[in-house]
Amino acid sequence: MNIKKVLKIILPLALGGFLVWYSLSEISIETLGKYFKEANYSWIFLGLFFGILSHLSRAYRWKFMLEPLGFKPKFTNSVLAVLVGYLVNLALPRAGEISRATVLANYEKVPFEKGFGTIVAERIADLIMMLCIVAITLFVQYDFIYNLLNKNFDSNKIIIGLVLLIIGFFIFRFYVKKATSGFLLKIKTFVSGLIEGVTSIFKMKNKWAFIFHTVFIWVMYVAMFWATIPAIEGLQVPFGGILIGFIAGGFSIAATNGGIGLYPVAVAGALALFGIDTEPATAFGWIMWTAQTAMIVVFGGLAFLILPIYNKVK
Repeated sequence: MNIKKVLKIILPLALGGFLVWYSLSEISIETLGKYFKEANYSWIFLGLFFGILSHLSRAYRWKFMLEPLGFKPKFTNSVLAVLVGYLVNLALPRAGEISRATVLANYEKVPFEKGFGTIVAERIADLIMMLCIVAITLFVQYDFIYNLLNKNFDSNKIIIGLVLLIIGFFIFRFYVKKATSGFLLKIKTFVSGLIEGVTSIFKMKNKWAFIFHTVFIWVMYVAMFWATIPAIEGLQVPFGGILIGFIAGGFSIAATNGGIGLYPVAVAGALALFGIDTEPATAFGWIMWTAQTAMIVVFGGLAFLILPIYNKVK
């Protein structure tokens, strides 16, 4: 294992460890334990139910991408592969996609490169959904975000910055289109693949079913976040806070292993924008992260055990 690979594993864990310490400096372990003890677990389990529905929908959606390639894996194996992928991602970010493709290669004889290709295309669809949620949040909370930026930043500097950013984008785009080698060519190839992946969704046989499940998955993600809020007595979060908190949490999961340490900090920071006290906001972040992680560990661990047994029995 080379140094780069070691750093990719160690750095996210080190960052997560530091952020755990930072988060716990905002709330004592005793106080956090009290919030966990007094939490209404009926709401937490409702949130987990929405999370499970999203995983089942993701596994079902996968078949729409595999069918045009001539493969029809059993739904059970697809679900188990998705759960294993989530579990592996907790230890090694982005390795979950490899494990998903490997499971189908071993148990459904789907060639690894084809299975992995469909997963990459899925991620493109998920990226688009995340950007849509960001756009909806900007639209719904336009006044709030504008006033927040105007309060903390010089509006003239923001306008100048945006103009320069747009000009820079078109200049960069021009050079990328002309690129024939080097880093710019890699960007050009990546963007071309991104566009091809997006357009391929609209060309597939069951595109509307695929789009429905894609939207459903992300609605369940937001519903999971929303449903867990009442678990803390007295915690009131406006709709805009739910969206901004969800986005902050979503990006934190991509930055560290499963959002360890960063998720509670990011969510608490987002909720603080709406005047919510640090203690309940941080406690909610920890409860939300713990519930998600426990679900992945339990169901992912069971998937590891069930896979060989299920495929041997059948």
